[in-house]
Amino acid sequence: MEYLPPPSGPEPESPKQVQRRRTGIGALLAAAAAFLLKFKFLFLVGAKLFAISWTFLLSLWIYVVIFGWKLAVVVMLLLLAHELGHYFAFRAYGLPARLPAFVPLLGAFTAGAVPDDLEQDAYIALAGPLVGLGLAAVCFAIGVRTQDRFWFACADLSAFLNLFNMIPMPPFDGGRIIGALWPPLWILGFALFVAFAVLMHIPILFVVIIGALGLPAMLAAWRGNVDPRAERMTFGARVRVSLWYLGTLLGLFFVMAQSHLIASPGAAGPAW
Repeated sequence: MEYLPPPSGPEPESPKQVQRRRTGIGALLAAAAAFLLKFKFLFLVGAKLFAISWTFLLSLWIYVVIFGWKLAVVVMLLLLAHELGHYFAFRAYGLPARLPAFVPLLGAFTAGAVPDDLEQDAYIALAGPLVGLGLAAVCFAIGVRTQDRFWFACADLSAFLNLFNMIPMPPFDGGRIIGALWPPLWILGFALFVAFAVLMHIPILFVVIIGALGLPAMLAAWRGNVDPRAERMTFGARVRVSLWYLGTLLGLFFVMAQSHLIASPGAAGPAW
């Protein structure tokens, strides 16, 4: 029988082969790093979209369970448009801001840097209701054009939600706006909020949460603690903010009143 030697292992690599392999791995890592740097913007956008999407989807699911899919979609789109108004107002003043985050059954919020100018702060707060007013007006115009009561109902809901947000007490947008004018008015705003909650049969838990969120600012105003930026607010700035606030209030109330007459359940069946 012929003797066959056992098979030997792989031949050791030469120094040149080792060097080529290391060079290839280094080139691959360099290419991956260049790809990540080149498309860093896409990754950042994706991360931001995920941050907004999961709170959006969670709130949407809860609203669908409670109100049905049609009303839930409308409410979420109205909230999103409102918060994007704040977001782009922050960006317009060159301030960093995060995309909106949604809180089920409480609404949404947009966090951003605090401007040095209190008038700018008021306009950032006003941007959300202004977008809501514009959206309500567009829905109303479509309703007039198509005579579809669904659009009047959308206009009614948009105007109502944004009008509610204009209550002059923190943490509402109206509270931030009034805070730029005369913070003691927050006490009157709180009384209006409680009266509205009783009239509309709003759950007491919601009232307690809103009151707890606004209580620190209201107590500070009661004790005379003034925002240092208020000293730089001129009379003209206060007049401008007041006119924008009152004009937005009147616009929202007008659209809501007109569309509510048409979208009310007594007008030839439900709109939803």
